[in-house]
Amino acid sequence: MENQLVIYNTLTRGKELFKPLVKGKVGLYVCGPTVYSNSHLGHARPNITFDLLYRYLTFLGNKVRYVRNITDVGHLEDEEEGTGEDRITKKARLEQLEPMEVVQKYMNTFHENMDDLNVLPPSIEPRASGHIIEQQQMIESIVKNGFGYEVNGSVYFDVDKYNKEYNYGKLSGRNLDDIRTNTRQLAGQSEKKNSFDFALWKKAAPEHIMRWPSIWSEGFPGWHLECSVMSTKYLGEQFDIHGGGMDLTFPHHECEIAQSTASLGKESVRYWMHNNMIKINGQKMARSLGNFITLDELFSGSHNLLQQAYSPMTIRFFILQAHYRSTIDFSNEALQASEKGLERLMTAVKTLEELQPSNESTIEIDSLKEKCFAALNDDLNSPIAIAHLFDGVKMINSIKAGKEKISDIVLSDLKAFFNNVVFDVLGFKVEKADESDGGEVLAGTVKLLLELRKNAKTNKDWGTADKIRDDLNEIGIEIKDTKDGADWNLK
Repeated sequence: MENQLVIYNTLTRGKELFKPLVKGKVGLYVCGPTVYSNSHLGHARPNITFDLLYRYLTFLGNKVRYVRNITDVGHLEDEEEGTGEDRITKKARLEQLEPMEVVQKYMNTFHENMDDLNVLPPSIEPRASGHIIEQQQMIESIVKNGFGYEVNGSVYFDVDKYNKEYNYGKLSGRNLDDIRTNTRQLAGQSEKKNSFDFALWKKAAPEHIMRWPSIWSEGFPGWHLECSVMSTKYLGEQFDIHGGGMDLTFPHHECEIAQSTASLGKESVRYWMHNNMIKINGQKMARSLGNFITLDELFSGSHNLLQQAYSPMTIRFFILQAHYRSTIDFSNEALQASEKGLERLMTAVKTLEELQPSNESTIEIDSLKEKCFAALNDDLNSPIAIAHLFDGVKMINSIKAGKEKISDIVLSDLKAFFNNVVFDVLGFKVEKADESDGGEVLAGTVKLLLELRKNAKTNKDWGTADKIRDDLNEIGIEIKDTKDGADWNLK
């Protein structure tokens, strides 16, 4: 399939035909989590959004190097001002753990959650703390080029000087004069030339646990620096796509552009992509606002705002049924609708595998395929692609009901199309029944049938025993006889 993918570039505020720097190879960098607490529904959105992009770029025949970082140092409580306590250090103090224990704990749960959501792992997952030397090297080049200055062991980026040569605010659409007016001068910030200058290196206070030696002081890097360093280290001085949540546009991504340009003399990123927010009661869902629902709470139904548990694939469907640049409003009703939509889609996929071909075909699927891929090529318009899949669901149900006929060739084509889009591109997977959605009932029913089968075998009624095994196998339950009895699992 020819790559005609069009994506919305935040930098130019318009859709552009995507052309990688090197044909057939794509460099993709996405801002990953700051690992100091459990991931919530809001975190699921960027990871599912850029998993879709990763999958689709790969499906189009590209070799994709996908880099997604782990922030384990330098992310202070006040993102815009760059002040307050390091979030991981604070969590370590509250939980009486080493900072890297906190990092490991929440990095593990993040990976488990992403695996549940069927988010593919990135090609490289670098950690900020593993790239301190490279960050110091970039700071040195920024200072050498005249865009950074050191005060009392800390190093700051000179935004005013940078703006005279380049354009600070070009990504977020902010004007430096407006930033100057709206940035408050905080106590303890007087060592900076301007209140909007941001830290490249911070001298560590005596109580600060995470610190590294440098030519300026014992300290730690600024939060924004890690992404400029790790993206260019693994993808080159210029690369194709940088993604992240819309809330990172300013100051994080704006500062990234400034740092990379000040260090390298050119911008690194060609296409900037940003997903929109998930809202709850009209407000952005965020850890800092305390209005979040963790992914584990969603999967178990344990949060007081939830009417039930929702499976990981329901959450994935919920996110993909909205365009990534639009907001999504959380509600039980929306999640329940997603659950029903997903069930209808996956039932059709199962039905498709059971259809028998005819000698002729009264349907054609070329138009369906073209419309679905046209939607995906149009800035990853997953809700329109899913709507066209449901046109395919109607076809499948009509064939099953005998209202339409499908030939062997068209049936094979339809199966390949659904497998490509549903599983490979949209990233859905068949979920096993669990305790939260009838798993106990299923387990009890199978146990009862296995008891009946055991009794039949005891009575040498091999026909009944075999029929129970074969009938269970027919509906997707595999029976294995062992020396200790019979075990079962879902195929």
